[in-house]
Amino acid sequence: MSRLFARCALFLLLCCAPPSFAQESTRWVGTWASSPMGAPVNFGQPSPGNTTYRNIVRVSAGGASVRVELTNEFGTRALTIGAAHIAVSAGMGGIQPGTDHTLTFNGQPSVTIPAGAPVISDPLSMPVAPLATLAVSVYLADQSIGETTCHEDARSTTWITEGDNTAASTITDARSIPSWCFVKAIDVSTGDAAAAAIVCFGDSITDGAHSTPNTNRRWPDLLAQRLQSDPKTAHLSVLNEGISGNRLLHDVAGPNALARFDRDVLAQSGVRYVILLEGINDIGHTTQPRDPADIITVPDLILAYTQLIARAHAHGLKIIGATLTPYVGAHYASPQGEQMREAVNQWIRTCGLFDGIIDFDKMTQDPANPTVFAADVDSGDHLHPGDAGYEKMANSIDLSLFR
Repeated sequence: MSRLFARCALFLLLCCAPPSFAQESTRWVGTWASSPMGAPVNFGQPSPGNTTYRNIVRVSAGGASVRVELTNEFGTRALTIGAAHIAVSAGMGGIQPGTDHTLTFNGQPSVTIPAGAPVISDPLSMPVAPLATLAVSVYLADQSIGETTCHEDARSTTWITEGDNTAASTITDARSIPSWCFVKAIDVSTGDAAAAAIVCFGDSITDGAHSTPNTNRRWPDLLAQRLQSDPKTAHLSVLNEGISGNRLLHDVAGPNALARFDRDVLAQSGVRYVILLEGINDIGHTTQPRDPADIITVPDLILAYTQLIARAHAHGLKIIGATLTPYVGAHYASPQGEQMREAVNQWIRTCGLFDGIIDFDKMTQDPANPTVFAADVDSGDHLHPGDAGYEKMANSIDLSLFR
C-alpha cells in the first residue's frame, strides 16, 4: 500500500509540476494594468458578439514571458472569449510581423469567463522590451452581451472589427473607441528578487484626462519612463489604476476607492508600493450635492485615507500620499471646497501615517496664487494638467521613495 501511495504521489507531482519558466526563482510582476468599469454594450461595437477588440497598451518593465488577465467583472452573464492574441503593435491597429502569439487558458485557445470574474492566461514565452507597445486582441464569440467590462477614458484607441481578427496583421473596416475593453492587466516574468510594481491609485488626474491621446503622456507613464531610464530603478514597473470621475467614498464613475482597493491594488502581481492621489471629486461634489448623501466632511475624507493606509500596511505595502492639486476655477470649485482641500493637504503632509509624501500641490500651483494651477501646468479647465503639467508632476517625484 505504501509503495502504491508513493507512486501516486510521484505521478501527481510530475503531472502538476509548473512549466520550466515558472519555477521558484521566477516571479510575476505587473507591467501594465487598468481599472475595469461596467458599461452597456458600447456604441462602437457593430454587433453583440462575433467581434474583435484590439486594445493597444504600453507596458512599463520588460520580461522574458508574459501572461494576460482578461475580465468580465462587470458582466451580468458568462462571457465566451473565442480567441485572444498578443503581439507587438505596429501602429494604427497593425502588428509587427513575426510577433503574434496565441493566448491559451489551461491549454485551450478559448475560455468562458463567469459573470463577475477575471481569468488569467497561461504563461507565454514572449520577450517583452521595457516600454514596448503591445496589441492585445480579444475575440468575443457570437453571443448576447448586455454589459461590457471596459476602462472608459483610456486615452488610447481600441480597434473594433466584426469576426475573429485576433491574428490579423492589419485592421480594416474598423471602428474605434477610446476605451480598453475586456483586458485588465499584463504581467511579465522576472528573476530579479527586487522587481516590484508601483500602483498609481486615483481619479482623472492619474487616469491622464486631457493628456494627448495615444501618446502616453499621463504622469504614471512618464514616471515609468524615468524609472526605466535609470539602471538603479529599472526593476520597478508602474500600474495606472486611475478612473476619471472616481471618488473615495461614493460611487459615481466606477466603484468608490474603498470598494475597489482590493481588486485594483492588492490583487496586482508583485505590487510593493501605492501612490494615492484621490479626493478632489469628493470635495467638488460635496458643495454641489445631487442628493444629501453627496455631502461629506474633511473627517470623512481622513477616515477614507486611514482605511486605505491600514489595508495597504496589512498586506505589507508601502503607501505614499500625494497632495491634492489646485482646483480653483474648475466647474465645481467653491470657497468651502478650497478650505477642505487645504485642510486635507495639511493632514496628508503632517499626519505621519504615510510611508512617504509627494507634494503635487506645491509642484503644480501658481507661486503668486497657490489656489490655482501655474499657467504651464493647466490644461485649460483649471482642474486637470495638460501634457506639460503631467510631465512636471512625474519629474517632481523623488525616486528614493522606492528604494
